Amino acid sequence: MDELRIGTPLTANATRVMLLGSGELGKEVIIALQRLGVEVIAVDRYDNAPGHQVAHRAHTVDMTDPQALLAVIESERPHYVVPEIEAIATDALAVAEERGLATVIPTARATQLTMNREGIRRLVAEELELPTSPYAFADSLEEVREAAERIGYPCVIKPVVSSSGKGQSTVRSADDLVAAWDYAMSGGRVNRGRVIVEGFIDFDYEITQLTVRAVGADGTVQTFFCEPIGHLQESGDYIESWQPQPMSDRALARSREISEKVTSALGGRGVFGVELFVKGDDVYFSEVSPRPHDTGLVTLRTQRFSEFELHARAVLGLPVDTALTSPGASAVIYGRLDEAGIAFDGVADALRVPETDIRLFGKPESFARRRMGVAVSTGPDIDVARERARTAAAAVRPVSG
Repeated sequence: MDELRIGTPLTANATRVMLLGSGELGKEVIIALQRLGVEVIAVDRYDNAPGHQVAHRAHTVDMTDPQALLAVIESERPHYVVPEIEAIATDALAVAEERGLATVIPTARATQLTMNREGIRRLVAEELELPTSPYAFADSLEEVREAAERIGYPCVIKPVVSSSGKGQSTVRSADDLVAAWDYAMSGGRVNRGRVIVEGFIDFDYEITQLTVRAVGADGTVQTFFCEPIGHLQESGDYIESWQPQPMSDRALARSREISEKVTSALGGRGVFGVELFVKGDDVYFSEVSPRPHDTGLVTLRTQRFSEFELHARAVLGLPVDTALTSPGASAVIYGRLDEAGIAFDGVADALRVPETDIRLFGKPESFARRRMGVAVSTGPDIDVARERARTAAAAVRPVSG
C-alpha cells in the first residue's frame, strides 16, 4: 500500500470523509477523524443532528432517496463515504462506487447485505454455513403465522431493515402475532413489508465482538479483535454494556472465528459490531453492523483507542491498536421527556462518581425512551464499573428547557 498522505481541511488537498448518518456514534467518528486532520461532511435526515454540530459542513437529506443521496455525494466529492445508519439507499452507494465517486466503507456490497437482515442471514447461514437461530422470512401476517408455527414459540419478529430494536417483538403465543406484525410494519427504518421470524435461543448471554479490518504491518488488510462486550437490552435496545465480558476460552475463540469469517466475507476496512449469542461453549451468530456499535460506547473509557478512533484509523488505512486498558461499563441516559430543547441537571453529581465520564449527545429533540447521553465508567472489575455507570446515569436529570 502506498504511503498514506493526509491533507489540510478546507484546502484543495484535504482528505474528505462523508458520514451518512450523524447521530451520537457518527459524532464520535467525526471527532476522531478531525483529530487526524480530516475534513468531514455530516449528512443526516434532520437538522442539527449531533454530528452536524461538529462537522466542517452539514447536509440534511432523505438518505433513502437514491437521487438525493447521489446528488450530495457528487456535490461534495468525498474520498470516503461512511454509512452510520441503516436507512440508506444502498443501491445509490453501489452506483457511487461503480462511478468512482468515492470509496464506500466497508464496501457498497457490505452495506447492501448488512442493512437488510435477509441478505446477511442468507450469507451467514446458507453460504458460510455458520450457526444461527432457525429463521424464516414472511411478507404477510398469514406467512408470519405459518413461520411461527413451524419454528415454534417463543420466537422473535423483526423488520428486515431496522435498528436499535425498533419494530422488534418477542412473541410467546399466536395471540401476540397481530401486534408484532403491526409493530414491525411501523418500526422498520424502511417499510419493505417483509419480516424475519427467528427461533428463540435460550442463551446464557450475548456479546458484541468488535472486529476491526485494518491495514496491518505488511500492508495488507488484517483482522483485529477488541475484548468482548457484554450488554443488557430492553425491548431490543441496549441500556448497559460492559467490557470485558467473562467467557470461556473456547467460546471466545469460537466468537472470533465466526466474526472473522463473516467480516472477511463482507470485505473492506473498518469496525464491525458482530452480535453473538453464547450458550456454554456454543456460539450463534445474530447480526452484524458494518460500523461502530452502540454497545461499544463503553470503549470510550476501556480501550487505548475507542471503537470510533479505531474506525477512523481503519477507514484511512492507518495502524490500529485494540488493547484494553481497564474493565469498564456504560449506562444509557434517556430523555424521559417528549419535547425539543431539553436541559440536564445533575451533571456535576454524575461526574463526581469515581472514574466516570459522561457524553451528552446534543440531540435537538427528546423522547421519553430516546438515548440522549451515556455514562461511561472504569473500575477494578466490571461489577464496580457497572455500578458506577448506573449511578452516574441516574444522577443526570433531563428537565424542560
